Amino acid sequence: MVYVKPTPDMLIKASRHVDQNGKVFLPYLHEWNLNSSDLVGLIQIMIMVFNEMPPVYSKPKTHTTTASPYPTSFPGNMPGYMPMPGVGPNLPYPAPQPPATSGYPSYPTQPPAYPPTSTPYPVYPPTSSGGGLPTMPQMATPYPPPYTAGMPYSVYPPVTSNPSTQTSATETSSTTSATSTGTITEEHIRASLISAVSDRVRAKLRDSYGGCQAEVSVLRQQQSDLNEGKTKLEGLLNKLDQEQTELDKNMRILREREAEMKSAIARLSSATEPLDLDEAVTTTAPLYKQLLNAYAEDQATQDAIYHLGEALRRDVIDLDCFLKHVRSLSRKQFQLRATMIKCRAKGNMAG
Repeated sequence: MVYVKPTPDMLIKASRHVDQNGKVFLPYLHEWNLNSSDLVGLIQIMIMVFNEMPPVYSKPKTHTTTASPYPTSFPGNMPGYMPMPGVGPNLPYPAPQPPATSGYPSYPTQPPAYPPTSTPYPVYPPTSSGGGLPTMPQMATPYPPPYTAGMPYSVYPPVTSNPSTQTSATETSSTTSATSTGTITEEHIRASLISAVSDRVRAKLRDSYGGCQAEVSVLRQQQSDLNEGKTKLEGLLNKLDQEQTELDKNMRILREREAEMKSAIARLSSATEPLDLDEAVTTTAPLYKQLLNAYAEDQATQDAIYHLGEALRRDVIDLDCFLKHVRSLSRKQFQLRATMIKCRAKGNMAG
């Protein structure tokens, strides 16, 4: 909750964003979110809003002017009194002075204080020492009628030089009094209704916008899933095409090898000479032939050692004969294996 606290020389200006107590009403406050809202954003929004619609205004400087009312009644028996010439019947009369030696009343030495008016008044000279009547100035207007007992006089109103200033001060005073007393005016009701309708419209728009955003989010998620599935399907189709191509290639090679085997079988079956097994396997280079012969002899030596062990176990040969033949076969096997290692190293083959 945010409140506007005015200074002593300021007053709160009620509007659709600020009430009489200074409480601030903003959509940002109603939609406050702990994760996305902060004081910096609130202050920036308040600066923009209050720049267009200030929440306070200065107190009007009222000047107290006391106007002296006209007398409602006037003494009936004032001997020797004369009315003030040239000022009209609605202006106050000067206070009576004590009678002079000659029997005539004298005017005051200083004129009474009148409110400032646009009509000039003549300055009366002080009373002469002889006590006679003062010389009256020549006025363009005739003298007002003499005062008679019981003539009513209204209170003299204060005169201002600018009527618009007086009207503005009156309106400011009425606004100040309405604000200080907390009276709800039509402007306040209108602002309240506008604020309520605006909040309702904003809530409806928020709901509609939220629903549309949710639908758009769901559609985008579905589109993303569909695109991902499409990518996977395209990858699977490409892989299937590659596998199909490789399978066709292998089948072609297999058919070629099968044809070669059939032709070899046909050639061998048509031959009249018996097949020499030693000549059936041939090599492409003498190194490979030497390696092949050494490997065959190594395996034959290994078989001979195995059978010598079996003969010893069955007591076919004695121990001395067994050791003699195993020693010679082992020496021969060592030489054959050394020969195979050198052949592999010469032909850059794995050991």
